[in-house]
Amino acid sequence: MGQLVLGVIGGTGLGEALGALGGGEVHDLDTPFGRPSGPITTTEIAGVRVALLSRHGEGHLLNPSQVPYRANVFALKSLGVTHILASGAVGSLREDIAPRTLVIPDQVIDRTYRRRGTFFEDLAVHVELAAPFCPTLRNLLVKASTGLPTRVHQGGTYVCMEGPQFSTRAESEMHRAWGASLIGMTAMPEAKLAREAEICYALVALPTDYDSWRAHPANADQVKLLEEIIGNLKAATQNALELVKRAIGGVAAVAEKPCPCQAALALAIWSDKARIPVETRRKLGPLLAKYLP
Repeated sequence: MGQLVLGVIGGTGLGEALGALGGGEVHDLDTPFGRPSGPITTTEIAGVRVALLSRHGEGHLLNPSQVPYRANVFALKSLGVTHILASGAVGSLREDIAPRTLVIPDQVIDRTYRRRGTFFEDLAVHVELAAPFCPTLRNLLVKASTGLPTRVHQGGTYVCMEGPQFSTRAESEMHRAWGASLIGMTAMPEAKLAREAEICYALVALPTDYDSWRAHPANADQVKLLEEIIGNLKAATQNALELVKRAIGGVAAVAEKPCPCQAALALAIWSDKARIPVETRRKLGPLLAKYLP
C-alpha cells in the first residue's frame, strides 16, 4: 500500500484538544460535497503523518446533523488518509460503563434519518458493513490501552440517533432492550463513509453520563448535574488523548498488513463501469479511479 497517513477526528471535547497533538500545515479544502467542518492540519507525530480534523468545526458551531460528514471523509481521503481514529462523547446505556471510562465499540445501529449516507448517489455501490469498525484498528487501540489510568471497555453496540435533542426515557429503555451499550450522535454516517472511501476506521467513545434511563434524584440540582457531565467529558477527553497518542506509534506496524477495509469497493460496484459518466468519474476520482478502466 501507499504511504500511511492517519486521520484523527475529534468529537465533543477532544476536538478542542487536538492542538495538543502538535502544530503543522493547515489545509483549507473544498470537495465535490462542500467544505469540511474546518481546516485540516497535517503534522508528524511519532514518525507518523497525521491529519487532524475537528468534527464540529471551530467553536463547536456544527450540531451533529449539520456536520458535513461526506466532505470531511472525502477531504481526508484527498490528503492521502488511509486510517482514521475518531472520538465522540456518548451516553452510557449500561451500569458497568461508567462516565470517564472509554469504550472501543465494535457494532453500531444507525437511527439517523436526515444525513446523506453515501458518496455514490449516481451509481449502485453496496459495501460490506457487517463489521462497521475496522478490527485491526480496534485491536491496536485495545493493546494501546494497557496501563492507561482508566478502564477501557472492549466492544459494545453504539446507537447513533439523529439529535440534537437527547433521548426520551422510553427511547433510552428501548435502546437498552436492544442490547446496546452506548448512545451518541456522530458515528454515522461517518463510519459508513470511511468504509466507502476504503479507509480503516475505529472509534473511541467517551461516556459522560448514564443517558436518561437512569433517573436523577427528584431534588437534584440541574446546574450541578451539568457541571458533573462537563467534568466527566474533560476527564474522558484527557484519557482519550492519551490513548490516541499511544496508538499512533503502533499504526505504522499494522498498516503494513493488507486490510479488507482498504478493498471495500472491489466487489461493491454493481453498476456497469463502462457506463459510469465521465463527470461522475471525475467527481469521485479519489474513490473510484483504481477500479475504472
